[in-house]
Amino acid sequence: MSQDTPVKRQFGHRARLALSPAGVRTADDQAHAARTLWNLLHAWWQMMPKEKRTLANADAAIRQARQDIGFLAVLPAQAAQAVLKTYVRAWKNCWEGRADAPNFKCRFRTVMSVDIPQGRDLNIVRVHRRWGQVNLPKVGRVRFRWTKDLPVGKRAGAENRITGARLVKDALGWHIAFRVQILQARPAPHRGPDIGIDVGVTVPLALSDGTTYEHGAWLTGKEKARLLHWEQRAAQRKQHRRPGERTSRRLHRTYDRIAGLRAKAKRRALDWQHRTTTAIARTYGTVVVEALTITNMVTSARGTLEEPGRNVAQKSGLNRAISGEAWGRTVTLLTYKTARYGGSLVKVPAPGTSRRCSVCGLTTPGSRESQAVFVCKNPACGWSGNADHNAARNVLHLYRTGLALVPAAGRAVVRRAKRVKPAAAR
Repeated sequence: MSQDTPVKRQFGHRARLALSPAGVRTADDQAHAARTLWNLLHAWWQMMPKEKRTLANADAAIRQARQDIGFLAVLPAQAAQAVLKTYVRAWKNCWEGRADAPNFKCRFRTVMSVDIPQGRDLNIVRVHRRWGQVNLPKVGRVRFRWTKDLPVGKRAGAENRITGARLVKDALGWHIAFRVQILQARPAPHRGPDIGIDVGVTVPLALSDGTTYEHGAWLTGKEKARLLHWEQRAAQRKQHRRPGERTSRRLHRTYDRIAGLRAKAKRRALDWQHRTTTAIARTYGTVVVEALTITNMVTSARGTLEEPGRNVAQKSGLNRAISGEAWGRTVTLLTYKTARYGGSLVKVPAPGTSRRCSVCGLTTPGSRESQAVFVCKNPACGWSGNADHNAARNVLHLYRTGLALVPAAGRAVVRRAKRVKPAAAR
């Protein structure tokens, strides 16, 4: 395929909704109706014999349920069909080994969401620079934050359009996630330099050219004090609950305040990751990262009764710090952003990158004197420098020597690039 051939790109864009109190209640009712419809559909699926578990019978059961149960009528008919489609897709993912079998959805542990499968029903209009308007079924015209140019109005067409949306509620309120499809030119190959990246806790991202990307605390001092206050208040109120007693509304409001502060911290962290990965993808042509198995890195050190672990509290704090940095999400963002700008992302084996000297290439015991300083113990070298930058240079060295991890049959294997001999040596 030539570079001038346009390619179809599909992505999502999430924006904050400005719902009125009545609109919030309607959206909440629709989300609860969608969850209830999922549970009824799952119960029907378990009761029916296998030969009667067809799409037509399930659709007829949904229509009958919407007639018999009054509060299900608040859910639009297309959203009800989307619940059926999602449920069938969940079973297909289970049969193909990509996910577990679907189950009932709990009221307080399930993300409240409503699907809008038809993009033509949205009728999106940009009001001014900061706000746009969207039509939500059975809710009406609602404003949303305009933070990205969307293919609406004269810019919309058969190839550039919004194919649908989903209403999602988190601790900060209701949001709308648009499904966008555009036709754009294939990006030219990125001519930027190669770069190796080492991830860490003290220094989140250290690059092989000496650049570092750091961030501060996601919550201010007052917000941390407020979070600690509400966590202590929740612990006190939880002590007065009897076994089997329902959670009071006061405790639920306390949980909501805690979730709101944590969601604010997560949003700031995600914003920093997006800005950082965009800057890296625009600057460098090939980005090399370590293939880390993060699930093994955050394993608890508690041990067993026969063999109890050591430094359990310290390991728990390290696990929280690793999970808070979200290294896997950083790699995911870099993967599609480097491809968008014409670059590529390569993974290399992780063992030994922090213990090898990037100058002489030897691995000697005790070279990593501290978390931040690397001192080569080779008498012929003796180089010392920042440990994170040294590891990033080793990551880039593995790529330049031809080592790369490629997926093969569901696992990663090491492949060494073939080198072409010069004409004089043949």
